[in-house]
Amino acid sequence: MLRYETKLPTGQVIQVCQGDLTQEECDAIVNPANSYLEHGGGVAGAIVRRGGQIIQAESDQWISKHGKVATGQVALTGGGNLACRVVIHAVGPVWHGGNNHEDDLLRSAVARSLLKADEVKLSSIALPAISSGIFGFPKPRCARILIETAFAFLDDHPQSSLRLVRFTNIDQETVTIFEDALKSFNQVNHDL
Repeated sequence: MLRYETKLPTGQVIQVCQGDLTQEECDAIVNPANSYLEHGGGVAGAIVRRGGQIIQAESDQWISKHGKVATGQVALTGGGNLACRVVIHAVGPVWHGGNNHEDDLLRSAVARSLLKADEVKLSSIALPAISSGIFGFPKPRCARILIETAFAFLDDHPQSSLRLVRFTNIDQETVTIFEDALKSFNQVNHDL
């Protein structure tokens, strides 16, 4: 369910939605993964349960070929039985109080997710609140960083194939935090 959206002068759109990420009908969804792409619990587990074991099998193959995914980096697999074409597995940081480059690592995970989507010529992507679950990243800070990074990417890539960036979370609290962050970002930028 769409909660809020903003359209950039380029026609690109950023949305905040409430819903199940595994049912998103975007070209790509982003999985908040661990470095070993072991999708056992949380959003990652839900993605494999709905999308099928092929996603875990492709993840295992990726790890066998490339080694673990560094924090702030991404890996790409197919979407299995999901509505999306691909899953971008983004490894966000574990929160350690904010003094261990967590903000930069989260920004990198998001920017690289968007860049990967652009590289493979996708037009839409849905992202959850990366690192804000069991990794403990504070949700308001997470929302601000994800939204700022999406705006910066679209501003820097106005001709990108990526036309829609959607932040999709299932719980009301997280959705409200993202909605408030997007409204606040819009307000600040319209006041300049």
